[in-house]
Amino acid sequence: MDGTVLIADDDRTIRTVLTQALTRAGCKVHATGSLGTLKRWVEEGRGDLVISDVVMPDGNGLEALPQIARARPDLPVIVISAQNTIMTAIQAAEAEAFDYLPKPFDLPDLMKRANEGLKRKRMRTGPTAGAADDAVQLAAPEPGLPLVGHSAAMQALYRLVARVMNTGLPVMITGASGTGKSLIARALHDFSDRSGQPFVIADLECFSREGGLEDLCQRAGGGTLVFDEVADLAPDAQARLTRLLDQIADGGPRVIATSQRDIAADLGPDTFREDLYYRLSTVHIPVPALRDRVEDIPDLAAHFLESGVAEGLARRVLSDGALEILRAHPWPGNIRQLENTIRRLLVTGINPEISRDEVQAVLQGAPVGDVTGARVTMTDSLSSAVEQHLRRAFDLEGGGLPPAGLYERVLHQVERPLLEIALDATGGNQARCADLLGINRNTLRKKLTTLGIEVTRRRKLM
Repeated sequence: MDGTVLIADDDRTIRTVLTQALTRAGCKVHATGSLGTLKRWVEEGRGDLVISDVVMPDGNGLEALPQIARARPDLPVIVISAQNTIMTAIQAAEAEAFDYLPKPFDLPDLMKRANEGLKRKRMRTGPTAGAADDAVQLAAPEPGLPLVGHSAAMQALYRLVARVMNTGLPVMITGASGTGKSLIARALHDFSDRSGQPFVIADLECFSREGGLEDLCQRAGGGTLVFDEVADLAPDAQARLTRLLDQIADGGPRVIATSQRDIAADLGPDTFREDLYYRLSTVHIPVPALRDRVEDIPDLAAHFLESGVAEGLARRVLSDGALEILRAHPWPGNIRQLENTIRRLLVTGINPEISRDEVQAVLQGAPVGDVTGARVTMTDSLSSAVEQHLRRAFDLEGGGLPPAGLYERVLHQVERPLLEIALDATGGNQARCADLLGINRNTLRKKLTTLGIEVTRRRKLM
């Protein structure tokens, strides 16, 4: 490696480790714990590469990127951050960083990226000279966005989403049921330059109705058109979709497809059209199963616990023993199963701390005890269980009242598990599910969309 690297990080240990590694590799290094010093060095013309933390004592590394780009348009910047969320990766991409790495980073990986940065100029030019502000306008995170996780697998996914979100290329998102494929599709739309345009999810009816696909495409406009579980499409539906994709012109919707199966391993005339697969999968985003990102379980569980509090449920925390059980579970239902488990723990328990035995009972489908010895079982009436939960919620307010909107929150708590369990019982068949619930099929679809429930059709084994 050859060149001068500027390092800005308020952690002395990180500055030392990077300085030693880069120096041994043949680089000259200037390191500082001040963002102001880094800016001065850049303006003086020093450095061929910048490695900067985000949160610094005297500023934000992402917000400094436009200044750096204006002063030195060809100076690549690698952002490192302990704020390991999809938003950090997206913000780094929007601020036109050369690359982004989460902390704790893999040193050989960082050295490889630094070497690439020293060899290449910035992939895109910085903001035009004379821009009014020093800070870029970064996308605000969506409240409650459940795309959380510090694992290497999720960080790679975040970086890929950030890189492709504004390209307009077709995207194939694969992963098991409950991994969050629909969340990735939504993030690709919500944080892209298409966010103000429609986000349309195709249903099976559009394939059976004459002109249905074309109408759907027109409704999506310049937004995003999502085809869920394309591996389940019949051959005639695949043919219609192939013809539609050939007709989409510039200015039309971006196409995103999802699939539980690895379609690439099963291409053929009797399975899935090869030409359709390559039209849909210009970019492939694999979503890891929860068992492959066990280190993210505490973050995900904490997120779902906080979501429950925001919906009016009592605040509870997981004991070390409870977390140990959650980490050891195989999670065949992935994130959705974890979310449902945490919701049940919030509703059925009364102690502020969730115990190991309580988690074990919930995962085994057993009744859950509380400190009074009372048990919530299938023989209890639903109204009694709801009444018990509501009385606890009011008692925890200490004489005050819960946040406004209690009625909708309670309905949401009952409606979501009802729909999910009914869908599971009917194998994802929406017509049968609607009949079971005694509601109109269109009403069911609307509720599923509103609640963000992902539907997967499968053969029900009895």
